[in-house]
Amino acid sequence: MSTFEMVLTYGGIAYGVMLIYTSFVKNRVTEAFRLDTLFIPGATERSRPLNLFAGIAVIGYNIYAMLY
Repeated sequence: MSTFEMVLTYGGIAYGVMLIYTSFVKNRVTEAFRLDTLFIPGATERSRPLNLFAGIAVIGYNIYAMLY
């Protein structure tokens, strides 16, 4: 894996951690990273847990890409 690919993988892991963080913490910074607000019109607090599952999926994919 090249250096650029490793940087992208680490960035993906960091974004996955941020998505998990947004499902638990509500502030001005984390609201900008929420995926549910991009895909669900009128996203509410009930759609916030989708970020948890998306974060786990993003981290899992990036770890898989790093190992194989």
